[in-house]
Formats: sequence, structure tokens, C-alpha cells
Amino acid sequence: MKIKCIEKIKSMDKHERRVWVSELLINNSLYIFLVAAIILIQCLNPRFLSWSSIINIISLSAANLPIALGIAGAIILTGTDLSAGRIVGLVACISAALLQTTGYAGKMFPSLATLPIPLVFLLVIAIGALAGFINGYCSATFHLHPFIVTLSTQLIVYGALLLFLMTGNNNGQSISGLDPSYTNFIKGSVFSLGGTPIPNYVWYVIAITAIVWVIWNKTAFGKNMFAVGSNPEAANVSGVNVKRVIILVFTLAGILYGVTGFIEAARIGSNSAATGLNYELDAIAACVIGGVSFVGGTGKIGGVILGVVLLRLIFVGLTFLGIDANMQYIIKGLIILIACAIDMRKYLVKR
Repeated sequence: MKIKCIEKIKSMDKHERRVWVSELLINNSLYIFLVAAIILIQCLNPRFLSWSSIINIISLSAANLPIALGIAGAIILTGTDLSAGRIVGLVACISAALLQTTGYAGKMFPSLATLPIPLVFLLVIAIGALAGFINGYCSATFHLHPFIVTLSTQLIVYGALLLFLMTGNNNGQSISGLDPSYTNFIKGSVFSLGGTPIPNYVWYVIAITAIVWVIWNKTAFGKNMFAVGSNPEAANVSGVNVKRVIILVFTLAGILYGVTGFIEAARIGSNSAATGLNYELDAIAACVIGGVSFVGGTGKIGGVILGVVLLRLIFVGLTFLGIDANMQYIIKGLIILIACAIDMRKYLVKR
């Protein structure tokens, strides 16, 4: 493949080569900008790429990767998921409430003993799957755009979260006092790099990402997902059950949101109605940076990983430079806008 590419370049005249180079630079301009920004931040603050900072970036990327993988599936179907962050918040608060230390003064349900971690994990995964199933079912059955469906479920889930936080003895307060077995399971470490411990959840996310890679690339469901994203009418004619594929994609996304919420609850330690707020924005930005196209049928696990890591590098770097946190929302919005514009330009050129 590389030899053919080199031969093709050699066969071009000066004008064609100039156009090819121009297209290459434009199509990869966002990556070039992000890499240049990373180099600039490192020059301004040499501590940016220290071992402790690198481990922090890896840990933050791992925490955001499952939700990005879930949203990537929705984008491949030419949709999106605005409810992802609120599902993460609901799952995180439920996980925290059920895994508070027995005897903790501010325990949400004082009469309830700390439940086994595997039981709570399965429960919140089921909750995430149910939310995802509802998104997929409504989109596929009623032929509604996922934007509208997930906007609605975002509000419904947030309302459910607020009601949940008012139950028991909590009265709307943040849920903390988590059992050490839970926090150690998520944030504990069995391996260090450069003297900095790597949290356990990084390894869990690597395993989950490998499973999603297999589902996307080695199963009939994965092939059907890309087929439906590329052309649902053609997929339907070829025998693909489009409705089932859409439902399964959103259900898988809900499961990944459940994983994110379960990890997030222990990672941040104190969970409230603000948990999960705007998480879907980071995930969408990471997906478009990683080449998951809104025109449908295009996306790779490696691209999503790259997008998550690059985005996290930028925001950690901005923090190192002392950039105001509110300003980061503006930068995030610009990144999404530019990435989508580049993606659409690629699509129009192909046409």
C-alpha cells in the first residue's frame, strides 16, 4: 500500500502534487494544530510532559474513553447522544449511594448495608443498558432523529437523578463516604510508572476497549452497524435488520455509560446532580477529532482513543498554562466546530 502511494505521488505533476499536499494539510489541520499546541505548552511549562502529568493524562483519558466509545457508535449511525452525561451522573450517584460505608454519618440509606461491588456493577450496567435501549427503540421504532430522542431522555434522566438525590436521608446533598473496598477497587494501584501509580480503572478500561474493538470489527453486528451508518436503505435491502442494529448500538452505548458512571463515582469520591454534566461534549469532541464521521459509516476504535488522549492533553495543558476553566468551554466548542467542518469538507470532496 505504501509503495503504491509513493508511486502515485511520483506520477503527479507539480500542480497535482501541490493540490495533494494542500488537501493533506487541510484534512489533518486539526491534528497538526493539536500537536503544535502540545509542543508549545511543553516549551512554556516543561513539567507538562513529566511522568506524573503523563499518568494523569492517561488516567483522565481512560475515565472518558468508555463514554466516547458509546457516543461513537451513535455517530456512526449518523446520530448522536445528548443524554450520555446525565446517564453517567445517574449511574454514578446510584453506585455511590449503594456503596457508602456502613455506619457513615451521612449515609443515604442508613438501614442498608454496603452491597457487594459486583452486584452494584451489574445493577448500574442494567440501568445504563435500559436507558440506551429506550433511546435506540424510540429512534428506530418512531423514526425520530437521535438528537430529539436523547434530548428528551437527557431531561428525563436528569429529573430522575434529582428525585433520587432527595430520597433517604440525603435531601439533595452530595453523596460521599464511599466504602474503601470500592475506592480501592477503582483508584487503587498495582503498577507504577516513573514512580507514579497507575489507577486500576485504567486496566479495566483497556479490557473494555478491547471487547468493543472485537464487537466492532469481528462480529456480524459490527459490520451491520457500519452498513446501516453508511446507507440504511441499502443495508435493509441486503437483509440487515436496521431496527435491531440501531437498538443494539444504543444499548451498547448505555452499557458503556454505565461503566463510565461506576468508575466516575469512585474516582471523584463525592457525587451530586452536577456529576456527568457536559461529559457528552468532551466525548463528541473526541470522536470527531478521532475521525468518527457524522455523515455515517466511518469510525475506528484507534481514532476514538487518539481523539480522547489528544483532547485531554490539550485541556491538561491549558490548566498548566493557567487558562481560565470557563475559557476552556469556548476552546472545546471551537474544536468541535472545526473538526466537523473538516469532516464535512472531506465528505464533499469524496462526492
